[in-house]
Parts: sequence; structure tokens; C-alpha cells
Amino acid sequence: MNTSHIFVGVVLALACVSDLRTRRIPNVLTFSAVAAALLFHLINGGMSAAGWSLAGALLGAGLFFPMFALRGMGAGDVKLLAAVGAWLGPSQVAVAALATSLAGGVIAIVVALGHGYLKAAALNLWMLLTHWRVNGIRPVEHVTLQGTRGPRLAYAFPIAIGTVVTLWLK
Repeated sequence: MNTSHIFVGVVLALACVSDLRTRRIPNVLTFSAVAAALLFHLINGGMSAAGWSLAGALLGAGLFFPMFALRGMGAGDVKLLAAVGAWLGPSQVAVAALATSLAGGVIAIVVALGHGYLKAAALNLWMLLTHWRVNGIRPVEHVTLQGTRGPRLAYAFPIAIGTVVTLWLK
């Protein structure tokens, strides 16, 4: 395990605690994590390493931004994956995003089952896909984060799982 893995682990632990308690991931955490990663990589690897770190942050943000734009994910989740990307770089943040999405899907099913919401969630997903096919991809009010009555998932936890799995597979 290298030093950057320790830093990203601390950021993820703090994000999980905050997201589970308040359903928010503070900007001070995500922005300072990106800045610290850029500085860390600049000091330890020079401009090319800092560029690699910036590319990871931009890719991390870009991978989850569409879900935020469709109002299915909070901005803190997008910024947290950007912070992970700043620490791990573009290739690893892409793997982390995929692992995160898989973990998030499994956890979402478990949460939906636990709340008796799985059938409603499946119907909402079908309606959403049908709506997008007919009307184009855009937010549908009653299935956005603000519009749904269903259970909510603190997504910092799946991001942490996806990141740990990525580092373990490395």
C-alpha cells in the first residue's frame, strides 16, 4: 500500500461518515482532497504526475456527471469520485467507477428489498427507460432524488467499496 492509498482511504472514510449521517459530502472535503492530491503528485512526481492527477479528477467527475445532470445522483458523489480520480489517476478511477456502479446496484437492491420498495423501483426504472426512449434522455421529476419517496442510498459507501476493490485488484 502506498501513501496515496492511505490519503484516499481517509477521504473515503470521512465521506462515508458524513454521507451516512447527513446525506451530504462536504465541499471542503472533496475540494481539499483534489487539491491535496494535485500537490502530492506534483511534489512526488513533477508536472507530469500532477497532470495525470488532474486527468483522473476530470475523468472521475465526468463519469458520474451524467447521473447528476439527470438528478439521480448528488453533486457530492460526483466530486467524491473526482477526488478519488485525483489520487488514483484516470485508469484506476475508470475501474473504480465501474466497481462502484456494480456495488451501488447490489446495495440499492438490498436497500429496496429492506424497505419493501423493490417492485416500485423496478417499475420506476422501466418507466424511466420507456420515457427516455420516447422523449429523449432528461430528468423525470417523480424519479429524481428530490421527487422520489423511495429510500435513499448514501453513495459514498459504494464509492468506497468500488475504490477498495480497485486497489485490491491492482
